[in-house]
Amino acid sequence: MKRLSSLLFALLLCATGFAQQALWGAAPVVSPEIHSDNTVTFRLKAPKAAKVQVTGDFLPTQKMKTPFGEFDGPGVADLVKGEGDVWEYTTTEALKPELYSYSFLVDDLKITDPSNVYQIRDVASVTNVFIIGGDRADLYRVNKVPHGTVSKIWYHSDALGLDRRLTVYTPAGYETSGKKYPVFYLLHGMGGDENAWSELGRTAQIMDNLIAQGKAEPMIVVMTNGNASQEAAPGESSLGFAQPSMNLPRTMEGSFETAFPEVVSFIDKTYRTKADKHHRAIAGLSMGGFHSLHISKQNPDMFDYVGLFSAAIMPNQGVKSAIYDDFEAKLKTQFDKKPALYWIAIGNKDFLYEANTAYRKLLDEKGYKYTYYETGEGHIWKNWRIYLTEFAPQLFK
Repeated sequence: MKRLSSLLFALLLCATGFAQQALWGAAPVVSPEIHSDNTVTFRLKAPKAAKVQVTGDFLPTQKMKTPFGEFDGPGVADLVKGEGDVWEYTTTEALKPELYSYSFLVDDLKITDPSNVYQIRDVASVTNVFIIGGDRADLYRVNKVPHGTVSKIWYHSDALGLDRRLTVYTPAGYETSGKKYPVFYLLHGMGGDENAWSELGRTAQIMDNLIAQGKAEPMIVVMTNGNASQEAAPGESSLGFAQPSMNLPRTMEGSFETAFPEVVSFIDKTYRTKADKHHRAIAGLSMGGFHSLHISKQNPDMFDYVGLFSAAIMPNQGVKSAIYDDFEAKLKTQFDKKPALYWIAIGNKDFLYEANTAYRKLLDEKGYKYTYYETGEGHIWKNWRIYLTEFAPQLFK
């Protein structure tokens, strides 16, 4: 009995030690440190490192080779080793207001910043994040305004033979207002999932702030999983902790577009919606823009507002699906019905820029009305957050 008591006492001491470490184990350095002039210092304690660098979207871009071609990627800057084996780098210029992501490279091994608990996943990459406030970036912050609700909702797809998950934003007051609301379907890009827009895109923060400022109508935002073979985001389905991947089956071959009316039907049955064309919008980035283009033309009486953010336009060669047949005829039907807004946005360095230019030329030749919005830079979340802040205020007016 005495021996058992001693063992229990030792276990209690061990547990207390771990608890104290969690409570009082402060990070050894401050990183990132945002200064009053909006320069930022990054620090990492790495006694045995020979080289430490920081890479992130706050740095000038550099050319990167990928399996999909050569693109502009995040730049790299060297940290300098200082007192106490702490490596340090301070930006040479003040950073503009924005949500930024970064990682460290320690002897070419990419790691997250152990001093910064704020991290985000994009497909299989995990990076740290920080915000420089002001201007548009204030829309990405949690401000003292009424807040909506973000829910993870499961539905059954007969067309895909799966139970699948959606992320749904309902505006502040939805639970008690008794009102019906318009619905905005917001779709992610290749490798993303139903978490992408709420986490990387800051959708809830953007919508809360735009609605509170009177710049956007209160609306329901439905963020789908556009990978027709998936139940839900990696690690949150019956597959367990499966490795996230961009190379998924059934993404841009017609399955998701075919099954999409089930999502609309489910949302109209589950939420208080204004269930008509004039009160529905659809938009997406990259693959999600591709889906938005083809879903909206396939269902010309379903959506009055369409947004293509850095969109892929046509399927890859060899893809066969009735969804993509008679493209121009279906497009004519859609535009003959005069959508309230057909909005195309892309960065001037985006690898899909030429495809979007060719698509706009087709629309121009046919006399189809659309709105075009161009930014700098390329195929990046910085642009897609901008497009959301520009597109959402134009809906349901």
